[in-house]
Amino acid sequence: MEPCPCGSSLPYSECCEPLIRNEKSAETAEALMRSRYTAYAKTEVEYIIRTTHPEQRKQDSEQNIREWSRNSTWLGLQILKTEAGAADDKAGIVEFIATYTESGEQVEHHELAQFKKENGKWFFWDGTAPKPKQYVRESPKTGRNDPCPCGSGKKFKKCCG
Repeated sequence: MEPCPCGSSLPYSECCEPLIRNEKSAETAEALMRSRYTAYAKTEVEYIIRTTHPEQRKQDSEQNIREWSRNSTWLGLQILKTEAGAADDKAGIVEFIATYTESGEQVEHHELAQFKKENGKWFFWDGTAPKPKQYVRESPKTGRNDPCPCGSGKKFKKCCG
């Protein structure tokens, strides 16, 4: 049994394949996100287009999607957080990281994907990059003229600074 690329630990035939083959619909925004990742991994371009909201389909061409899908080696999907997107919701957000290699370089695509549910079906609406987390220093900053923390006895600016 082939494991599903979405990382669910279920066989592909029981996880994303029925969605991609249009045998059933995704019940949640996360299920749609996982199946869309799998569709990219398996170059199922028609599914990617079919599950993109009709108002958003002109954002990318079928050829671009196909080339990106084929020219990438899909390494894994990590779902970080979901907001709403349950079976009885009308909208949801899934934060995820998709890892793949392209042109020999490993890429981590971190996105907040927005989904809408219309007429009982989930659609991908849009994706944005999450806001970067602000770094908070835990210890005081070493000044240029302070003694170097390495213990050399020199000023920081003349040593490690």
